[in-house]
Amino acid sequence: TMSLIGKFRPLMDRIVVQKIVPAAQSAGGILLPESTKLTANTAKVIAAGAGRISKDTGAKLPMNCAVGNTVMIPEYGGMALKMGDEEYHVFRDEDIIGIIEE
Repeated sequence: TMSLIGKFRPLMDRIVVQKIVPAAQSAGGILLPESTKLTANTAKVIAAGAGRISKDTGAKLPMNCAVGNTVMIPEYGGMALKMGDEEYHVFRDEDIIGIIEE
């Protein structure tokens, strides 16, 4: 499926992310109840556009996110994009809450 999304290039200031599913087990093998799982909306940036053009100056504004970044995304918003068996989401760069440093 990565080959399908690899052929998709978002335009302007849009990014494609794939949500990171929290682990159902701890490192020691203990099953975690739903209430203790990480509820934050984290995702991996799969593809990014070139950036948007400033309406004031006409200059290209650089993207804040890059392919490979782990980011915090809003709970709602974005556009669902299904390719093969995988589900991705498309957001504008400005909608991303922040980058998680690894």
